[in-house]
Amino acid sequence: MKAKTILLAGMAAAMLTGMSASAQQPVPPVNAMLPEMPKQTTRTGKHVNRVIDMWLKGQPVYYAQISGGGYEKGKEMAATKADYITYEMEHGPLDFKELQEFMRGLVEAGTTRTGHKTPAVIVTLPISGTTDALRANAWMIQQALAAGVHGILLCNAESAEAARLMIEAARYPFAPRVEGLAQGTRGNGSQGYASRMWGVTAQEYMRIADPWPMNPDGELLFGLKIENPRADANVETSVRVPGIAFAEWGPGDHGFYIMGRPGTYQGGGEASPQMAAVRRRVLDATKAAGIKFLNACNENTVIDQIKDGAMICTGGDSPAADKGRAFTKRTDPW
Repeated sequence: MKAKTILLAGMAAAMLTGMSASAQQPVPPVNAMLPEMPKQTTRTGKHVNRVIDMWLKGQPVYYAQISGGGYEKGKEMAATKADYITYEMEHGPLDFKELQEFMRGLVEAGTTRTGHKTPAVIVTLPISGTTDALRANAWMIQQALAAGVHGILLCNAESAEAARLMIEAARYPFAPRVEGLAQGTRGNGSQGYASRMWGVTAQEYMRIADPWPMNPDGELLFGLKIENPRADANVETSVRVPGIAFAEWGPGDHGFYIMGRPGTYQGGGEASPQMAAVRRRVLDATKAAGIKFLNACNENTVIDQIKDGAMICTGGDSPAADKGRAFTKRTDPW
């Protein structure tokens, strides 16, 4: 009897193992029938995404940040001098309906001073930048993009694998093939509202809703916040994932790990040797990968930050941004 029980248990385990193996097939290779990536843009005139136009002219860009806000906030922010708006949902409310309404407010306020339909909008989400978190929460990326935003900044981006999963979640399955990326997983229906926010047809939206500069026709920007020691260890590979356009070093979170609780130490801060070394590592990694670097700027530091390589600065509506634009002889209105 005991031998029979052991035999049955072994057979059951084998059946379960077989079922598990058949249910968890490996990711298929990218479809060879996918189109080739265009070698240069086919678009003429202004981009949907104002940031791209500025970068193509070698100009740094400046952003303003808000934490939530619906239709009326969108109408208000449409007049911002900032090149893009960070819509903060990492710690702010995760409300995609409100985000949709914010985008509608931007659109209905009318064309910007630079002739773009809206300022660009880049969203932060409450997804920890780990592989497991990205696999479980890719839906957040797809919900944000379906609201018509122009990009995602992945917080606490700890690995190249996490960055890759973000890009794959943001791409349509028929997007041009890219070495190092699996086929995209973004679904049908996501193009309807977003295309109206961009002022293009649904067909055109599905063609250009792809990461720039990886796709020269793309209008979406994806960035990484490298803001903890685990992310630091992988930064050189993370920033090289196809589709990543910029990265920042996250001094606020880094300070928690390196310096401790604010108020428990004197001096140091961002100027401490440990913090300065982290910033330099992220900056050097972005330069080596050929992507843009984001850093906080104020009126006293903006010129030095630009000289050091920052192509994204805070304070889009502040005197610091005005000073930076004057320094780089920006001719576009703001």
